[in-house]
Amino acid sequence: MGTVIQIHQQFANTVWLFFLILGVWGIWRAVRKQGVDGSYLGALVIGEIVYAIQGVLGLILWLNGLLAPLERPFMHVLYGIFALLFLPFVYFVWLKGDDSNRAQWVLGLATLFLFGIALRAISTGI
Repeated sequence: MGTVIQIHQQFANTVWLFFLILGVWGIWRAVRKQGVDGSYLGALVIGEIVYAIQGVLGLILWLNGLLAPLERPFMHVLYGIFALLFLPFVYFVWLKGDDSNRAQWVLGLATLFLFGIALRAISTGI
């Protein structure tokens, strides 16, 4: 089980770095007055998959009772669940599939917010 812990810890770095890059790219596109395109949406889907893999690894650890050493395991799990649900909510409920420049601003800022959520989740998991 030590390998799963190590993969979960290292994959957390992938998550925050990927969402930082997505956020900067999204804001860059918005500043240049571009709308949301297939490349950016594809990257968002990959980001959600990365978060989902991290969630599956966390679920494996939780089911094996390895979250007990955490100071506040509930907060760690809450951040993970929120991160998985936030981006689809923003795109489908708030933006309703909009692909305008405004939507690019919203998605760029949302991914930067998820970058912060990833860092916060890491801090509760240490």
